[in-house]
Amino acid sequence: MEHEAVVEAAVQVGLALSAREIPPEIVSRVPPAVAKYYRVVPLEARGKALVLAMAAPENLAVVDELRVHLGCPVVPVLADPEELVQAVDRYYGAGAQTVASVLADIGEGSIEVVKEPGEEEQANTGRIEDLANEAPIVKLVNSLIIEALRRGASDIFYTELRNSIKVRYRVDGILYEVSPPPKKLYLAIVSRIKIMADLNIAEKRLPQDGRIKLKLLGKDIDIRVSTVPTVFGESVALRLLDKNSILLGLADLGFLPETMKQVENLIEKKHGIVLVTGPTGSGKTTTLYAALNALNTPEKKIITIEDPVEYLLYGINQMQVRPKIDFGFANGLRSILRQDPDIIMVGEIRDRETAEMAIQAALTGHLVFSTLHTNDSASAVTRLLDMGVEPFLVASTVRGMMAQRLVRVLCPHCRQEYVPSEAELRKIGYELPEGEHLYRAVGCPKCNDIGYRGRTGIYELLIMTPELESMVLGRVSSAQIKDAAVAAGTASLRDDGWRKVRMGVTTVEEILRVTQE
Repeated sequence: MEHEAVVEAAVQVGLALSAREIPPEIVSRVPPAVAKYYRVVPLEARGKALVLAMAAPENLAVVDELRVHLGCPVVPVLADPEELVQAVDRYYGAGAQTVASVLADIGEGSIEVVKEPGEEEQANTGRIEDLANEAPIVKLVNSLIIEALRRGASDIFYTELRNSIKVRYRVDGILYEVSPPPKKLYLAIVSRIKIMADLNIAEKRLPQDGRIKLKLLGKDIDIRVSTVPTVFGESVALRLLDKNSILLGLADLGFLPETMKQVENLIEKKHGIVLVTGPTGSGKTTTLYAALNALNTPEKKIITIEDPVEYLLYGINQMQVRPKIDFGFANGLRSILRQDPDIIMVGEIRDRETAEMAIQAALTGHLVFSTLHTNDSASAVTRLLDMGVEPFLVASTVRGMMAQRLVRVLCPHCRQEYVPSEAELRKIGYELPEGEHLYRAVGCPKCNDIGYRGRTGIYELLIMTPELESMVLGRVSSAQIKDAAVAAGTASLRDDGWRKVRMGVTTVEEILRVTQE
């Protein structure tokens, strides 16, 4: 009752954070990581309690978590969400400010120049490892990761140039450069990342792959790490996977109504293979997870084998491949079949052995979901044939193939109507009916002046028909298969994208960016 009274009073007060000046000693009582993750700002102290401005003060679970993290009673009050974002940036800083505050703790004498290659490099390896484990470097690497998570980044890229380093975040599929630390810290930063990923910090001549598992404020973050040698040093790529992220349902993926009906019919099949294709980062795994969630009932046993397990699915048995102990997709799939599942998800079909095991599972009454790296849906057939799978097996087991891409969604607060020029319409290849208009990106504070906010999918769903089966048996090209499918009414990726442009979901530029051949 007391908590409800506080929330009700806060609603009536209506805090204006922009008009407040919060004392530094109050700001310092909430660590930057906590403020950014929970989107809270401390306002004042009331005895032992701390008054926190929040967007959802009625969320008792979050309030309890904050009380534990801060080690004191918490009084939650309501604040405008947009003002909260601005206040968190104002008092706790963006990426450059966070890095600057960390660098202030690093003295000139703490850095030792390490020459490479040669024996001196090996002699100094211990010193670099010591430096990588020192608090300032640890805080610096942690702050770069936390800032990437705050921005909603999917990847972090560190690149060493001749006289500088480059740090970039990939947000909604687009790379954004951020203010980098000094070049003299690069070796220590890379070494710190390698230590976290259990990689060999002395090996700089060969590519390495590893994983980092973090627990950040109660969230499980899995980071895939890749290092490759370049002319000026090692390039490091980090893929961020939040295993506690909210999973999307099929209705949230951006399917048009007619495509949604076809997808629902497809995943209700009792056996066969359903393939999702597209390049890395096109949302294939998210689509498969949404399908599994839709099928996840107590009457069905579902098992997945993935590399890695990106999200945790309640009630589903998930396995992760482990190449170091020779546990891959093929032998993992062989073991899955002994578990008598109804539905199987294979993270990716990479070779003939895995493809044949997936087909064998489909032939014995299982529904199999998997992904392939191809540019369009029709190419999935020829890819399987190129792996050495017999045409009659492909024709008899594959039920549907869906290519997809992710496009950025226009910010609803600042998108602007306009009438496209003839040149723009010629470029995308469609005509706009008289009197219709499109929308373009502008940029405002609510979308960080980008003009886009979030992403959605565009899809090309090809359902296997008797006509297409006969074409597969005849080993025709993927172009012929696609032409036949389009003639039968299949919408291409660009067709689906153009409809979403006309609906005001995205822009012509975005569709051209992801569908340009």
